[in-house]
Amino acid sequence: MPESSLPRGKPAFDQDPHRLREVAERNLEAAIGREVRNFRHQQNMTVADLAAVTGLSMGMLSKIENGHTSPSLTTLQVLSHAFSVPVTAFFRSFEERREAQHVRAGEHLEIERRGTRAGHQYHMLGHIGSNSSGVVVEPYLITLTTESDTFPTFQHEGLELLYMLEGEVDYRHGDEVYRLRPGDSLFFDADARHGPEGLISLPARYLSVIAYPQG
Repeated sequence: MPESSLPRGKPAFDQDPHRLREVAERNLEAAIGREVRNFRHQQNMTVADLAAVTGLSMGMLSKIENGHTSPSLTTLQVLSHAFSVPVTAFFRSFEERREAQHVRAGEHLEIERRGTRAGHQYHMLGHIGSNSSGVVVEPYLITLTTESDTFPTFQHEGLELLYMLEGEVDYRHGDEVYRLRPGDSLFFDADARHGPEGLISLPARYLSVIAYPQG
């Protein structure tokens, strides 16, 4: 069986989990106005300059920047051309609702996923549908027992992470087979055929986290 490991040394990642985002606006008009003002300042433009470029009145631009009016899509498009930014840039500081789900021990939902095999118990640990990340994540707790069959040919879109909690299985991904013991993990492209090929020590339990694009 193949042995694989993470690269030696500490890898450097761009994302900083300790970085604080700018304070988000709860009011959409205020959020748009703030971004318009920021873009104008970044380009060293006065309100009069922006009015001359866009054809919008100084009074209207003042109302937009102060969050006193809701600009139309046509107005936002004109401003996006003036600043050379996408229309969506005006919404980036708007605070959307961010969901969280707390599932207590024993309260997870047992479900049957499409393609579930005999004896494969899937307990969903949470679900957040449409969200600002553009990604859907499905976390499961999977249990295999003596009643479970082997099935190394699951195949679906996205990426999947397995983390072994109990027991021991031989898990196939493509042409390779990995012996998974408690504490082991396997992270892979789920478009390749995969699944438990050998049930070595039962019961076996592992976390499965699947991520794929929305839509």
